[in-house]
Amino acid sequence: MKKTEKNAMTAPSIPAVLPTVNARIYPKGGLDVLSRDEVARLRDASTGMHDLLRRCALAVLTSGSASDDPRAARELYPDFDIEVHQQDRGMRIDLVKAPAMAFVDGDIIRGVAELLFAVVRDLAYTAIELGKGGGRDLDSSDGLTDSVFGLLRNARILHPADPNLVVCWGGHSISRDEYIYTKQVGYELGLRGLDICTGCGPGAMKGPMKGATIAHAKQRKRNMRYIGITEPGIIAAESPNPIVNHLVIMPDIEKRLEAFVRMGHGIIVFPGGVGTAEEILYLLGILLREENAGLPFPLILTGPTASAPYFEQIDKFIRLTLGDAATSRYEIIVGDPEQVAKRMSHGIRKVREYRIEQKDSFFFNWSIDIPLTFQRPFVPTHEAMAALDLHHGRKPHELAADLRRAFSGIVAGNVKEDGMRRIEEFGPFEIHGDPDMMQSLDELLRAFVEQRRMKIAGEYRPCYRVVT
Repeated sequence: MKKTEKNAMTAPSIPAVLPTVNARIYPKGGLDVLSRDEVARLRDASTGMHDLLRRCALAVLTSGSASDDPRAARELYPDFDIEVHQQDRGMRIDLVKAPAMAFVDGDIIRGVAELLFAVVRDLAYTAIELGKGGGRDLDSSDGLTDSVFGLLRNARILHPADPNLVVCWGGHSISRDEYIYTKQVGYELGLRGLDICTGCGPGAMKGPMKGATIAHAKQRKRNMRYIGITEPGIIAAESPNPIVNHLVIMPDIEKRLEAFVRMGHGIIVFPGGVGTAEEILYLLGILLREENAGLPFPLILTGPTASAPYFEQIDKFIRLTLGDAATSRYEIIVGDPEQVAKRMSHGIRKVREYRIEQKDSFFFNWSIDIPLTFQRPFVPTHEAMAALDLHHGRKPHELAADLRRAFSGIVAGNVKEDGMRRIEEFGPFEIHGDPDMMQSLDELLRAFVEQRRMKIAGEYRPCYRVVT
């Protein structure tokens, strides 16, 4: 990264404990020049694109923040702004009153700068390629998968190498013991040469990456991938952790989830809250389809011994809603990081053999069938949440799709600005369904609240009401 041009100052509207920095930065490779149209869109406040850029950039600049309130950073840095310029010699970003925590002696931290340029890259691509006139069919399953592929390829993280990418899911608000356990699992994965992909935030998303860095250093692994896949609605509440060296911002949660499944060669689930439950239901709904019956996809649920009751409750809920067949698609391993890594490594070898046999690529899983119902963006309005069909008698993958939407709506009400505004205006979402299913759902959600899995700090006020 070229040396920044800086002018440190303390903004009069911000408390003295929160100094800010003005800076001018340039990318060092990894980002193509932008067109005039792309730059214009990123700068034009009337399109809403500039505000989106500002919010995502501020999340990156406050990486490591302990808050999961998406509005907190903007309240702390109300005068922050970002401008993108295209010059003859390339692109330039001007930061105005940026958080000083992203700088050392006035120079921006290189990793933060790389993530900042990733934000610009992905938002520009989404606006042009997936916007009106982009030429992509976003009403068909194939078209949506192609858009996911295009975003990942544009981010330059699709490489034809042997399968070794483990996706780690889990909560941003977890206990200290659970966090240490995620590091231990990451360490064991790293010793076996496996790379890590997470949702990029704190907690169970940071722990595996942190553990893997030590193991990779021991094994003298030089091309480590710590991939963080996020979306604009969630990045402000889950700022990228400092270990992420490849950041990708997908347009919505559905494309984010598909990216995890298409890129990953296996998935490990640590304890978490509603977001983690959403991810589990998304994957199980896909794996339960007849088209994916013979597809090898290692899925392991794991945590420290003290977290055994958490997985028992998750397992009970899955059996009640999706049936015993769903439990055959995952295994639960408690308190044994080494065994988790061994089982995952073995499962990924099976994936490699299957991809060779099917002539499928190692870097993007084209073989897995993801239906349109799992790809269409779900907007969690009060009407949409109340209309979800959560009743027995449906095909398991169809029920899983609506259960996933229910949890997605609660995530939106908890940490996404649009969802939080809806809750503030109209009150909690109402979720309807069969009595036994709603009772089990209510028990699961109450446990998440009691275990402080909904919010990092402060009192949690439910954004939902379960109606039997």
